[in-house]
Amino acid sequence: MPDDTPPEALDPREINHVAAALHRHVPLAATAALTPPAGQLSVPAFERSDLLLKLYTPPAGGDPQGPHTRDELYVVTSGHGTFVNGDRTHGFVAGDVIFVPAGVVHRFADYSADFRTWVVFYGPERAAA
Repeated sequence: MPDDTPPEALDPREINHVAAALHRHVPLAATAALTPPAGQLSVPAFERSDLLLKLYTPPAGGDPQGPHTRDELYVVTSGHGTFVNGDRTHGFVAGDVIFVPAGVVHRFADYSADFRTWVVFYGPERAAA
C-alpha cells in the first residue's frame, strides 16, 4: 500500500532516518534545512545493503574530496560548474548525472554558490587505485 503522506509533511529532521521508513519519499525541498554532521560535508539520506545516498554540498573554498572505495553516481540538483573525473574535465548543470568508478580521483570545480548534488555510493568496497 503506498504512503499517502504528502511530501511537504516530511519533517526535515526525519531525512537522516529514511532507511527506517523505506516507503518515504525524500523531497529535495525538505533537505534545504539540513546541515551535515560536524566535520562532514554531506547529509546521509538513505542506506540499505550496499547503497548509500547522501546530499553533498562542498564548501565555497573548493571541493576537498579524493578517491572513494565505492562506485558513485552524482545527480546534480542545483547549480553548475566543472567536474574533474580522472583525466577528463567537463561542465555540469542541474539535472546531470555523473558516474565515478571507485578509486578514481575526482572533484567539483568552479561551481556556483547554489551547487548541491545527490551522491549515491553503491557496490562493494574496493581498494583505492
